[in-house]
Amino acid sequence: MQVAVITDEIDADLGHALDVMAEYGVTGAELRQVWDKNIADTNEDDWVRAKSLLDRHGMRVVGLATPFFKCDLPGEDSDGPAGPLHSATARGLGDQIALLEHCVAAAKFFGAPLIRVFSFWKRGPLTPEIEEYIVDAFAEPAAIAEREGVTLVLENEHACYLGTGAQTARVLEQVASPAVRAVWDPGNAFMDGEVPFPTGYEAIKNFVAHVHVKDAAVAPGAPAPAWTVVGEGDIDWKGQIAALRADGYSGWLSLETHYNGKGTKEASSRACLEGLLRLLAE
Repeated sequence: MQVAVITDEIDADLGHALDVMAEYGVTGAELRQVWDKNIADTNEDDWVRAKSLLDRHGMRVVGLATPFFKCDLPGEDSDGPAGPLHSATARGLGDQIALLEHCVAAAKFFGAPLIRVFSFWKRGPLTPEIEEYIVDAFAEPAAIAEREGVTLVLENEHACYLGTGAQTARVLEQVASPAVRAVWDPGNAFMDGEVPFPTGYEAIKNFVAHVHVKDAAVAPGAPAPAWTVVGEGDIDWKGQIAALRADGYSGWLSLETHYNGKGTKEASSRACLEGLLRLLAE
């Protein structure tokens, strides 16, 4: 396993984020927001500028963290997104395939094998009918990914309909495409009420192609969990990492800090990256 970072968790200034990552020997970059744009809204000039910096730092782009299918289902349009878009332009369902095709072009430019995708904004409970719709909605994206030689990695996201490992695994089993796998995010599963390890992981482990790392905890008397330093929360990251190793996972652990308790994004990400590196060294 190797360590990557979603670069804008450190700083939207890509060059500065890469400088910080290099201090820790991190060689994998996951691109979500670069400068003032989400990766889905960048153009070829932006790609050339970014690649020059990445090459100069000896960094590999391990994936694009796109907002594909961060949109509403038909008939569920609301006043705004149900979760963060990370500077991405809000798009409706009818615009999603064009977004995906643009992101595929970006992924091929950067040599990135993975494109992160979602399962529509959660506006209510996950019903069998909604689950079936999600499965059907991935038919065309799966065909595009298979044709273009990229892998779509579906992230369990608590602001979307598939928030847990178990839910995501059920859908992936029905999609049944080698080009649609999972981003396993224990932090999001925890926020959605699932025990990430071992419960969520046991459900999704056969589909895992990428892992996002963040940690959370429920403080005494607090109404809800909050993000914290990796290794200091309620998620059994030590057990999760051991299980990934035992299962032969050879992909990336990509830091997605979210925690901001050290005053700045950079300071908070440094604390979380140091926590992740300590866990890996144990």
